[in-house]
Amino acid sequence: MSVFSGMSRPMKAAGVALIGVAIIAAVIGGISALNGGGSNEAGPSGTPTQPGTSGGPSTPPTTSSSPSTPPTSTSTSPASPSPTTPPPGQPTSPAPGQPGDHQAGNKWVTVRVFNNSLIKDLAQRAADDFRGGGWTVNEVGNYSQGTIPTTTAFYRLGTDEEAAAKQLAQEFGIKAEPRFPGIESASPGVIVIVTKEYESGHKGS
Repeated sequence: MSVFSGMSRPMKAAGVALIGVAIIAAVIGGISALNGGGSNEAGPSGTPTQPGTSGGPSTPPTTSSSPSTPPTSTSTSPASPSPTTPPPGQPTSPAPGQPGDHQAGNKWVTVRVFNNSLIKDLAQRAADDFRGGGWTVNEVGNYSQGTIPTTTAFYRLGTDEEAAAKQLAQEFGIKAEPRFPGIESASPGVIVIVTKEYESGHKGS
């Protein structure tokens, strides 16, 4: 039996209308409830909850209030050394008896000069000539162990003395020969034995 039985037709129409309004209100209320309940929850992508919800207020990122100061460079470029100034700790010229004086060729080899004549101070004069030419003479004396035919620069075979003796001989017009047995064991260096003809050939030097 219908709920509307016994009612007049206008009453039936009014009842149907009320029921429809109630159903529509219920549907709208349910939709509102669904939308309102899920608006503050985190979504599937992990979006943080809004402030005031159970997820707690979000803290805004802090920014440094200190002004950015560009770094100050304190390094200075070292002064370029003068082309004529040798590096610290380096000698300005090779020590006597040491190689390295390229401009002087073989003049770093020391020279000893001995007089084999009766002319006084002839060895000293020859030594002064050699020094004037850039050679290093570290000994001057006399040689009386025999007679040398002509002024000669003697050297030890297989050493730098050979090139030095030949250069010295070429510069001063004398001979260059290997050491003979009487001076083989003498100290290192070129040995120049000066004879009387050196004076006549170098008076103007």
